[in-house]
Amino acid sequence: MFGILKKTIGVCLIGFGLGILLVLLLPITGWLFIIGLTIICVGFMWLAC
Repeated sequence: MFGILKKTIGVCLIGFGLGILLVLLLPITGWLFIIGLTIICVGFMWLAC
């Protein structure tokens, strides 16, 4: 049960990070890019554990 919830949270984090990169990156700013990449990395780490 916890494994399914863990994978769901990881996928949501990856999706949120991609959303930041694709939508909020329109006015190209470095800190939004870093936040998006960080959230995507956290999502992948969450899935890997």
